[in-house]
Amino acid sequence: MFDKLPSGLRKATNLTRAGRLMDATASIQLLLRGRAQPLQDPARGAHEQPTIDPPTIDGHAERVSAPAAAVNDAIVKHAPSLRARPPLGDMIRERTKPKLPAIATKKGAQFLASTVGNRAGSRTYKLYVPSGYRVGEPVSLVVMLHGCTQTPDDFAAVTRMNELAESGNFLVVYPAQTQSANRQKCWNWFNVADQARDAGEPSLIAGITREVIADYSVDAERVFVAGLSAGGAAAAIMANAYPDLYAAVGIHSGVACGAARNMPSAFAAMRAGASGPRAGTIVPTIVFHGDQDTIVNPRNGDAILLQSASDAVARTRVEVGQVPNGRSYTRAVHGDASERTVVEHWVVRGATYAWSGGSPSGSYTDPQGPNASAEIVRFFLETAAHKGRARRSGR
Repeated sequence: MFDKLPSGLRKATNLTRAGRLMDATASIQLLLRGRAQPLQDPARGAHEQPTIDPPTIDGHAERVSAPAAAVNDAIVKHAPSLRARPPLGDMIRERTKPKLPAIATKKGAQFLASTVGNRAGSRTYKLYVPSGYRVGEPVSLVVMLHGCTQTPDDFAAVTRMNELAESGNFLVVYPAQTQSANRQKCWNWFNVADQARDAGEPSLIAGITREVIADYSVDAERVFVAGLSAGGAAAAIMANAYPDLYAAVGIHSGVACGAARNMPSAFAAMRAGASGPRAGTIVPTIVFHGDQDTIVNPRNGDAILLQSASDAVARTRVEVGQVPNGRSYTRAVHGDASERTVVEHWVVRGATYAWSGGSPSGSYTDPQGPNASAEIVRFFLETAAHKGRARRSGR
């Protein structure tokens, strides 16, 4: 079954089956150190990923790395103290999460469930429709892609995006990854089959987006996508594959589109940072990352900047701020010659692997950081406003 796995992963699997958990962990760490390469200086060209055949089962590409999952299960089961620092094998890994509060829906608002399907499969989604929504009055749409182990309800509670949608009168849709597609419910950002337009998971996410646009009064020029971790990596893919559909993208603790082509190169990207091919069409991007993130190296934020901005950056403004009784941060705003912001890059000092400014009752959140949800929405709306001004002026 695992005859095509890299030798390091085969060794880790055998060690786990033998009950030698620490040796299995060390084997994976050695594999990561061997695969990982530092992000190259842009002057030296794009980082090249190792070409390794993905694991297969019965001749078909395996969606989930079974050996890595087995090792993680064993580690979490026998070493509970490691839960605060999830193993790298699953983008996110946690067995116990705080109980999230029920999603509050204001009177007149709706939090609806539906499903979209095509030849790539099907995915359910949750849609928040604010109480102020009126048919015939175009509103913005934000697509939110959750991280591993999360659900749309989790992500809505963690990010409090529904509250922003209620106050700002816009729609929020939360596509849901299935456990059958990925054991930890991660979006499969590292699979080549899930990185292209009108194929795999991107086709399903785009299908959900288009269904909401068709069913509701959505301004087609105010459609945005954002995500956390695996969801952030998937959001980067969506912006790259559908620059005509999404006006801007938010990437929190994610990686650049195309930074990995299989599971081994995903490990490498997460651990050391990796760039992907330069974007063909520039989609304005806002990035959040904690500088103490040991799961997804913050150098991936720099890689996203290289990919998203290309050669368009003509000016950069750097600000340093402090959340009252919270964390400090650096905000770098990179703009082009037309004064459009191309990339806004937030680095939160002392923050680890967590949604900045998220709900304190949620998992993978850091309430002490700047409010990523509010800043992402603000960036999205500013981007749309600038595009509207440019169109009216004929630029």
